[in-house]
Amino acid sequence: MTEKNNILANPAPLGLLGFGMTTVLLNIHNTGAYGVSAMILAMGIFYGGLAQIFAGIMEFKKGNTFGTTAFTSYGLFWISLVALWVFPSLTFISAGSKAGATEAGFMAWYFFMWGLFTFCMFIGTLKKNTGLQFIFGSLFVLFFLLALRDWGYISGAWIGYEGIICGLSAFYVAIAEVLNETYGKTVLPLGKPIIK
Repeated sequence: MTEKNNILANPAPLGLLGFGMTTVLLNIHNTGAYGVSAMILAMGIFYGGLAQIFAGIMEFKKGNTFGTTAFTSYGLFWISLVALWVFPSLTFISAGSKAGATEAGFMAWYFFMWGLFTFCMFIGTLKKNTGLQFIFGSLFVLFFLLALRDWGYISGAWIGYEGIICGLSAFYVAIAEVLNETYGKTVLPLGKPIIK
């Protein structure tokens, strides 16, 4: 086997696109533009969910602990979010069970825990490029805004706009990684680590 055959593709753009595109679509909903539909649910299961899990598994093969943890976790976040929306309406789950839709206060704790996880991951991005720092920093803010919303402290479509910015930043970093690798030079800049 030649050395060329041992080179593995970078799975990060796949994971970032799965996260970014799904985040943008969900947060257009959060602005009040449209309701939760099968389109958001399908994106949450397949592109936001499974694609990120696949990217996390590929990062594992490359020995990237950060990428494995981030992509696999956020892929499972999307699948669990869809489950929280869909499971209460399924007859085979609700029959004989008192389980129903999750109350806003409990959803706030869900978003809080994901925000805490994201903050810890953000600390890891300080040794990575500025693009990743922005993604994780804005995602941390988004999760805590969603928690505060569901606790009843804040409201407004502006929360969705912050989420759209977060999703578009992931889209940008993904496309930058693809184009920079394809052309062998910096086509779209990603910035430098804060900590070397």
